[in-house]
Amino acid sequence: MTGLVTVLGSGAMTNTINGILDSDVMLVIGSNTTETHPIIGLRMLAAVKNGSKLIVADPRRIKLCDSATHWMQQRPGTDGALINALCHVILRDGLEDKEYIAERAENFDLFKEAIAECTPEWAEKITNVPANLIEDVAHTFAKGKAAGIYYTMGITQHTSGTNNVYALANLAIITGNLGKDGAGLNPLRGQNNVQGASDMGCQPHVFPGYQKCDDATAKAKFAEIWDCKITDKAGLMATEVGDAIMEGKIAGLWIMGENPVLSDPNSSHAKKAFEKLDCLVVQDIFLTETAEIADVVLPAASFAEKDGTFANTERKVQRVRRAVPPPGDARDDLSIINMVSNRMLGNRNEGYQGATDPVFHTVPPFASDVFDEITKCWVAMAGMSYDRLENESLAWPCPENDHPGTPVLHKEGFPRGKAWLSAVTWNGSAENPDDEYPLMLTTGRVLYQYHTGTMTRRSEVLEKSAPSAYVEMNPADAEALNLIDKEMVRATSRRGKIELAVRITDRVNKGLVFIPFHYKEASVNLLTNDALDPHCKIPEAKVCAIKIEKI
Repeated sequence: MTGLVTVLGSGAMTNTINGILDSDVMLVIGSNTTETHPIIGLRMLAAVKNGSKLIVADPRRIKLCDSATHWMQQRPGTDGALINALCHVILRDGLEDKEYIAERAENFDLFKEAIAECTPEWAEKITNVPANLIEDVAHTFAKGKAAGIYYTMGITQHTSGTNNVYALANLAIITGNLGKDGAGLNPLRGQNNVQGASDMGCQPHVFPGYQKCDDATAKAKFAEIWDCKITDKAGLMATEVGDAIMEGKIAGLWIMGENPVLSDPNSSHAKKAFEKLDCLVVQDIFLTETAEIADVVLPAASFAEKDGTFANTERKVQRVRRAVPPPGDARDDLSIINMVSNRMLGNRNEGYQGATDPVFHTVPPFASDVFDEITKCWVAMAGMSYDRLENESLAWPCPENDHPGTPVLHKEGFPRGKAWLSAVTWNGSAENPDDEYPLMLTTGRVLYQYHTGTMTRRSEVLEKSAPSAYVEMNPADAEALNLIDKEMVRATSRRGKIELAVRITDRVNKGLVFIPFHYKEASVNLLTNDALDPHCKIPEAKVCAIKIEKI
């Protein structure tokens, strides 16, 4: 597809953050929104005060549960079964938007057949959510005039993550909630420019704008724009790189703004792979745990020390302006990349396939020059410019200079013609508890820390608020192990072990434990499973089997 991108292709919100206030029903699944996206969480709480009904699906009792009309406490890894059961009830009871489906959807018959046996009773056995609660939720969601779905990595970081998203799309389609204010399918992106990185082709199988690298038209287009030879062979996903290194297929790696030694599932395997490289380059604003094992560290500038644009979770493109110069020898990312490119061009050899023009990037481009090129690469941003963004932000698609941007996607239809109802089934997790590892582990974030703590753990105030790792455990499980609150325990999986304090709480059900992943001294990703979703290669970081032992 070389035109405007679909929502599933981009992973972007179809709707807006402020549009949450227009919802009369919200389904939050796989997202601890008030802690991971607190501003968006505040919008949800404001919507509840305005009368919106809040449905939460989460294995733990999160803060949003206090304001919810319904809380479904599903077992981790069973989201797909739960969503299919909701769709089953909606069709069984005739609550679907028949006109919307007839006019704007296809593959309905195969979809209906796929969920025919997904009864609430079937789902209860898998998810542990009572059948009558599933029915109540299905009715509440389907009867909403504007029902929005909000999710994060609690949905995607599973071996069934792609199918989970397809199932949520099915739910939005059959209830007519795509292309409507206050509704939509809304993945909440993790960082301030994750959306922008995805939009610009930071995936190994697409060019900017999600244009497939094996599409002949797209390949020819970018070969002309960039004046160079382009392969149509997709590269490796980040989660496939470690194995490729161990197999001798990759000798050098350049990592920018990422700390996989702590953030990758089965992270000891990732570190072992990086240490095997002939050359590891890390470009970051701090000396991360990954940078500590690098051969070369390139000091980068923070957001406040460079010019450019960000695209946020609602597809809104915004200007970023340098407020202060970078410290010491640090440089903005664009300058670093251009300096390296110039060195490579100055020492050209047969192994480097650069541009045909020998003076390519002799004068490094400014961020504004790069943005001008972006508008030529992707029609969805063709109508944007620095001049327009100087005084306003614009949501793509914005294909023409006088176009106002598109806050809500799919109001006039879908880029592919009709929305596709996917016939997806539920297959379960790659690893489940057994006699040796009897507990199910799930991971997540806390309000006061972010990701691997590269920035937040340098803040005295934030570190004081959440200084150390812990494992949440149900009182029944703690009693069986003769544990007391705040006691140190050892958590072990098939991949590694860590030691940390136990928090005894009924926020989690018996058999389930929760550990936040911010803390290097008890890095939970030493335990997590790196089994991959076969479609998008996302790892199953949200569920694995472990055991807890008294020390």
